[in-house]
Amino acid sequence: MRVPRTFVFVDLSGFTNYTAAFGDDAAGRILSSFRTIVRAVASERGVRIAKWLGDGCMVVAVDQKDAVEFVLDLGRRSNEVCTPLTVRSGLATGHALLFEGDDYIGSAVNMASRLCDHAKGVEALMPTMHIERLPAGVTANSVGEVELRGFPGSIDVVELSGVPMAADSETSDLWTRSPFI
Repeated sequence: MRVPRTFVFVDLSGFTNYTAAFGDDAAGRILSSFRTIVRAVASERGVRIAKWLGDGCMVVAVDQKDAVEFVLDLGRRSNEVCTPLTVRSGLATGHALLFEGDDYIGSAVNMASRLCDHAKGVEALMPTMHIERLPAGVTANSVGEVELRGFPGSIDVVELSGVPMAADSETSDLWTRSPFI
C-alpha cells in the first residue's frame, strides 16, 4: 500500500567522535537523554518514531506541519542537554510503500535520509519542492541546489528555522486525524 507521509531522519552529529573521546558510558548518557527528548517531542507533535538508528532515528508524520514542528522543537530542546553534540535532520514529503506493515520504501524516505546526511550542525534541510505549508513562526531559507547521492541532478533545498507556535495540548481532536501506519 502506498501512503502519503512526511519522513524525517534525525542524527546526533558528532556522536562517534564524542564516544571515542569520552567513552561509552558518557556517550550512553547523552544518547539516553536524546532519546528521551525525541520521545517527548514526538508525543507532543503527533509524529511516530518509526525506528531508532543508533544515534539517530526515522520519524513519520501524517501532516507535514507536525514534522516541521517536531524537527525544530527537537533541535532547540536537545541543544540544552546534548551539548557539545548537535542535531541535524532531513525532511521530505511524498508517497511511499508501506512495507511489511512497519517500514517504508520510496523516494521521499531516501531523500530525507540523504538530506540528513548532507546537513551540518543543527541544520534541518528540506527540498523546496516538498514544502506544502509552514507552521506559523517558521521560515525556509534557501540553501541552494545540492547534489544528493542516488538522485539525478541537483535539488533545490531550504533550511528550516524559527520557533513554531506552542503545541496545542488539546487532544480531543486526535480522533479526527488520519491514523499512523
